[in-house]
Amino acid sequence: MKLSVLLGSLDIREGFSEAEITDVVYDSRKAKPGCLFVCIAGASSDGHQYAAQAVKAGAAAVVAQKPVEAGGAQVFLTEDTKKALALLSAAFFGEPAQKDIKVIGITGTKGKTTTAYMVRSILQSAGHKTGVIGTIGVLIGGTLIPTDNTTPISYEVQKYLRKMADEGCEYCVMEASSIGLKDYRVYGFSFEVGVFTNFSEDHIGGVEHKDMQEYLESKAKLFSLCKVGVVNRDDPSVQALLEGHTCEVLTYGFEKDAWVMGENCRRLSEPGVLGVEFETKGAVKAQVKVGIPGKFNAYNALAAMACCQVLGIEKEAMLKGLYSAKVRGRMEPVPAPGEFSLLLDYAHNALSMESLLTTLREYHPKRLICLFGAGGNRPKVRRYEMGEVSGRLADLSVITADNSRFENVLDIIEDIKTGMRKTNGKYLEIPDRREAIRWCLTNAEKGDIVVLAGKGHEDYQEIEGKKYPFDERVVIRELIEELEKTN
Repeated sequence: MKLSVLLGSLDIREGFSEAEITDVVYDSRKAKPGCLFVCIAGASSDGHQYAAQAVKAGAAAVVAQKPVEAGGAQVFLTEDTKKALALLSAAFFGEPAQKDIKVIGITGTKGKTTTAYMVRSILQSAGHKTGVIGTIGVLIGGTLIPTDNTTPISYEVQKYLRKMADEGCEYCVMEASSIGLKDYRVYGFSFEVGVFTNFSEDHIGGVEHKDMQEYLESKAKLFSLCKVGVVNRDDPSVQALLEGHTCEVLTYGFEKDAWVMGENCRRLSEPGVLGVEFETKGAVKAQVKVGIPGKFNAYNALAAMACCQVLGIEKEAMLKGLYSAKVRGRMEPVPAPGEFSLLLDYAHNALSMESLLTTLREYHPKRLICLFGAGGNRPKVRRYEMGEVSGRLADLSVITADNSRFENVLDIIEDIKTGMRKTNGKYLEIPDRREAIRWCLTNAEKGDIVVLAGKGHEDYQEIEGKKYPFDERVVIRELIEELEKTN
């Protein structure tokens, strides 16, 4: 791509020599001949220190916030290189969000992932191929690409948007994290719809947000980047969130009058399905069934419906999409060989486990069986707390391995049992996670709910520095086949 085209995105029209640019690079270790290197100041290192290294590797031009040693390459100064990287990346990949694919952004403390997959399920039910960028990774068709951040750096965002558009996606649903918004990872294009789920304390301190005000202000940025904002009217922070917004605002909720309003929310329990059901009025009038349990998922479903109503999606597709929606590793139902419910969930600390088990208790299982372990080389207090929570809320805990890393699994289990002993909870210890799952499949009874906690969307076990394949969906299928042959 011509240097002039890239610099045009930064409003630089003169004062440079034309060149053919092979790539836009923000990591000097990835610099190559003919690239444009952007100096990004991060939490642990400053790219300005590596400009000369990038030029030595072949960079033809450098964009920086301050003067740098660049060994004869063309240098262009800009006010904020994070903004510049977003604009340059969009230009390099042909402005996919402006020309080829519609992007929906979802922000909030909780519910981003589930709401994103509900929106995707609805859009797919309506016949629109839809990709996702978020916590679980980048989903394009049936391919899931792992990522390090909920919202990747802007270059990666634009690269994935281009790939989605090229593979026929009409929409991308993106989790817009507070850090992603703060660091301009989604800067330089317009979202068709921005969705706000809820706001509570999280991500404070360290390199994230200095206080709750900055955290809220970061999330609020989405509503100056989208055409229409769909927000949870019941959340007490919504008015503060919308200060300075530039978009049209529409609302959803259960407690206050809203554009899409839910009422009469109740538990849904059908063969193979634990979920919620409710009615809606306002812009969408419907009887809704959601195939994921918990009142909070009724809110996520309302958000998804309001978003898709803005996009002009038919009600029938909404109902079909919400009933069939699954989120990998988030209360994900898995077919089981018996009259019990089997779920996978990513809960891997006391707070998330308490939420998970409390929600499942509401469905009045004959027994609530929780299989879980704890990560190695992590604070021991987390293990004590998880043991205590499961001991208090589950009828039976099956304690096993998770990602033991460089610790002995038996030592981790002993720590979990320390917390378990503070309760009257019953437990078994089966260190081999595969064998622990086999025990659950063979011993679960009619009316039980069995939840495998901790792995969720992960498809590996990390042991002694190596990652071994371990997708619980695959393991369950294999065990069922083995059991059928045996029986």
